[in-house]
Amino acid sequence: MQLRALMILGLVLAATPTLAQTVPQTITVIHAGALLAVPGTPACGKSTIVVRGGKIAEVRDGFSDVPGAHVIDLSGQYVLPGLIDSHVHMTSIGDPATARKEEAHRGGEDHLVDAAKNARTDLLAGFTTVRDLSGDPAVLRALKRGIAEGVFEGPDIIMAAWMISATGGHGDHSANLREDYARLAREGSDNVCDGADACRRAVRAQIRDGAEVIKFAATGGVLDPVASGLGQHFTYEEMKAIIDTAHQWGRKAAAHAHGTEGINTALRAGVDSIEHGTFADMESIRLYKTTGAYFVPTLIAPATAVAQGRRGELTPASTAKAEAAAGHSVDSFKLAYKNGVKIAFGTDTGVSKHGDNAQEFGLMVGAGMPASVAIRSATVAAADLIGRTREVGTIEPGKAADIIAVASDPVADIAQLNRVRFVMHHGSVVKFDGQPAAAQ
Repeated sequence: MQLRALMILGLVLAATPTLAQTVPQTITVIHAGALLAVPGTPACGKSTIVVRGGKIAEVRDGFSDVPGAHVIDLSGQYVLPGLIDSHVHMTSIGDPATARKEEAHRGGEDHLVDAAKNARTDLLAGFTTVRDLSGDPAVLRALKRGIAEGVFEGPDIIMAAWMISATGGHGDHSANLREDYARLAREGSDNVCDGADACRRAVRAQIRDGAEVIKFAATGGVLDPVASGLGQHFTYEEMKAIIDTAHQWGRKAAAHAHGTEGINTALRAGVDSIEHGTFADMESIRLYKTTGAYFVPTLIAPATAVAQGRRGELTPASTAKAEAAAGHSVDSFKLAYKNGVKIAFGTDTGVSKHGDNAQEFGLMVGAGMPASVAIRSATVAAADLIGRTREVGTIEPGKAADIIAVASDPVADIAQLNRVRFVMHHGSVVKFDGQPAAAQ
């Protein structure tokens, strides 16, 4: 009887059209006045982008139509791929004074509300993919699910869960708290480790909690509330254990690193990217080029922290470190670019305010990087760093329909990227003529 039922079920399934066969895919045609399909190469003139099922189906020269397709007229605008920010913090609001005042009264639900607002703000600014490099994993998982299911508007997110830290280091949430609060912060904490074995365990714990990339603090950080400096925190053996374990589990490793020895030790240990890289030297340059690691400069972060410190919003220890970092970050960026280090766009947004991500472009160009290279760093290069070259970073058939437009050529005027007028994410329009689609 069971065999007969299974046979009947098989015949029914074989005779039933698949969902893809019965539900027609929406087709959208975009008429682009100018198209920078592959940043770093020359732009094309009038072009047509055919979008089907959330992906780019075809790119044509000139304007043409597809029968039954919805046409979006960007014939007076400059079209390019959605931008990628390789370093953000979705639950952070870019306001340290308010965060410190309210933190004791806020839980994960509040952080999810903040993260959902921040995600929409970043998306409307033209950033269709971001990499979150430390945040509450439960909040980030819920945010990703909400975006995937259409509950929230936001970019695709690659998450790191919590940043792995040495005891007392950048990422130890119990640092400098009164003892009863510190005990609560340490309870169940699995991102703080000392010794290679404990660091391997910390990596696995973050992966268990949803980490798609592993972030660790090779050095102290500017926003540490204590005067722990910006020098190396983990030993080579600890960094190697973190990086090797990440690689064994199919994840890349990103190192928060300011001080020279911390940068160089992380590079020797095989890290995939250095975040901040403030005090790089020529040995750092040699190691970047030998290993192929990316540099994610986050120039806006120290500039923001200095301003916050001078307004009295940071502790004296953080203010002093911000001043020291800001004095060297641009020099390290110039050194890296001049010597051919691979650079991917990243901002540390959450230190600065969400939606201001594109201000990083102006800082990069002001420090000597051509606008065309800066744009490539936030598309082609960033897609390579985050392991998504098959999905994002260019406007080519088969890739996600993540598309933005500005009024005129951003290679000639990089500030155009601060005023994104059109945003499409996976084929859905979320901003048009400078206004959120919901407001149309």
